[in-house]
Amino acid sequence: MSFKKNHPQEESLVSPGRRRLLGFAAMTAAGFVISPAIAQIQPQVRGERVLTFENLHTGEKLTTTYWANGAYVTDNLADINHILRDYRTNDSMAIDPKLLDLLHALKLKVKSNKPFAVISGYRSPATNALLRANSNGVATHSLHLEGKAIDVRIPGQGLAGLHQAALALRGGGVGYYPGSGFIHMDTGHVRFWNGV
Repeated sequence: MSFKKNHPQEESLVSPGRRRLLGFAAMTAAGFVISPAIAQIQPQVRGERVLTFENLHTGEKLTTTYWANGAYVTDNLADINHILRDYRTNDSMAIDPKLLDLLHALKLKVKSNKPFAVISGYRSPATNALLRANSNGVATHSLHLEGKAIDVRIPGQGLAGLHQAALALRGGGVGYYPGSGFIHMDTGHVRFWNGV
């Protein structure tokens, strides 16, 4: 993207205060142009955000409104924390609401009302150590340990398409595990990788 410089004579006609205001407006507009997908995951002032989960290890299902009337719904967040708990140890942690916003944006992007099939949400340190001992694809300081990562798929949704949609959101890390049949999403810095 290139920007045309003002002619020096034109620049002198614009006051320094106005120049700062125009610069701020241009930066703001550029932010929306560069990443419109990020705007999609910002909380809405009105309306509701609903997510549906199916924990593949416990068989539990949950459909809940996690955002309504301009705020996160605390009681419903607690239900999400429970269904996304570490099923091996039964430990739970507060799931990052930004992760829920990413999932909601992904659901809208792929136009699906089907549940997120959850392979892994929160992981306790014991579970992470166990998985790490049995696989070289598990990070020592996994964001699963902080409630900021999830491994999911959507029934009937092609995994490659789901992966591409998650990448397009540019809301955090995205891992693609076609052999295992899931994608990883987290609220860390934007990055991507392929697993098995």
